Amino acid sequence: METTNKILITAISQILRPLVRILLRNGISCGSFEEMVRKAYVDEAFAQAQRNNSKATISSVSAETGLSRKEVKRLTEADLSDSENTEQKYNRAIRVISGWLNDPQFAYKEGNPRALSLDSSDASFANLVKQYSGDIPTKAMLNLLESSDCVEIKDGQVHLVRNAYVPGSDPEEITRILGKDTSQLINTIDHNLTADEASKWFQRKVSNTRVATDAVPDFKEFSRKRSQTLLEELDAWLSQNEADKDTDSRYVSMNIYYFEQDTEED
Repeated sequence: METTNKILITAISQILRPLVRILLRNGISCGSFEEMVRKAYVDEAFAQAQRNNSKATISSVSAETGLSRKEVKRLTEADLSDSENTEQKYNRAIRVISGWLNDPQFAYKEGNPRALSLDSSDASFANLVKQYSGDIPTKAMLNLLESSDCVEIKDGQVHLVRNAYVPGSDPEEITRILGKDTSQLINTIDHNLTADEASKWFQRKVSNTRVATDAVPDFKEFSRKRSQTLLEELDAWLSQNEADKDTDSRYVSMNIYYFEQDTEED
């Protein structure tokens, strides 16, 4: 147990260093971060009890977390969460691009998107947005995709010029993606720590400490193209297997990321 705790402390330090780097850069004080950690302890203690079909009380959570009952009660009532509007906007932008690439109404063939008029025909950008973005207005979606360099307008038609929505000009959106994607990775690792072999989720990476420096740009381009192709195939499969509104459904996600540094850290 002592060895496990030492490894866990090392792992937490590895997680916290880049996170603190982002917090410092954005002016989040240590005190504010401590408040978030306390809130997370309380919320997770209650959630864990619910998952285990046991009843959690202010007193039991106080005993489990080491926080006073007064503090637990205060944190239970506190709301530190931000709006989910950006997360919805991010997901809906992806859905619009996916529909543009895979729906025969908007693509000549799978992966070959049509140039769309703004709103003058069935195969229009307005109709695409209506079908795939939920309640986001056409103009708002157009501005969103333009700001991320996904589309351009020529001769009154909207052209898809990049097949992936990555918010590159809005730091607030990227920060929200940081929370979502990092949370999913840690939840996957947590699941695999406790699940039996047959129930574990796919989690793999490839790495090499001796890649020639002049070969790195080639690998970045090679991995980007292959990863984008795979993600588009997976997205198309998910779109084809969406449940009806009244049918039981689950949220699933597959994430790919690239990383490099000068030397391998311990």
